[in-house]
Amino acid sequence: MSNGAGKFFGGVIVGTVIGAAVGILFAPRSGKETRQVLKRSAKDLPKLAEEVSANVQYQADRLTVQAQRTIDEALIRLQEAIATGQEASRKLQDELILSMANTSNNSSIEIDDIPVEDED
Repeated sequence: MSNGAGKFFGGVIVGTVIGAAVGILFAPRSGKETRQVLKRSAKDLPKLAEEVSANVQYQADRLTVQAQRTIDEALIRLQEAIATGQEASRKLQDELILSMANTSNNSSIEIDDIPVEDED
């Protein structure tokens, strides 16, 4: 799970709790009614936390799968690029060897072809 997602959902939980508490405290109810509502809210808090936790886990799993897929696709593209580069390198090496062989065949000079000066 990315750190930003965890902070976001943590903020949602804290905001929900604070909002509920402020709403209850400023509601036009008697103290007894307010305490009963707070009691019910406190009982519902674990369920809410569990739901938020499940949602965070789901989002984290989804992001993990998506990240793994992206990494796998990038690895495949990298392997293809390396293979293409290796093939291009082999072709250039073959061309260079062929070029050197042609140059060497064309520039070979026979000893009989070299004029010799007489030293009299």
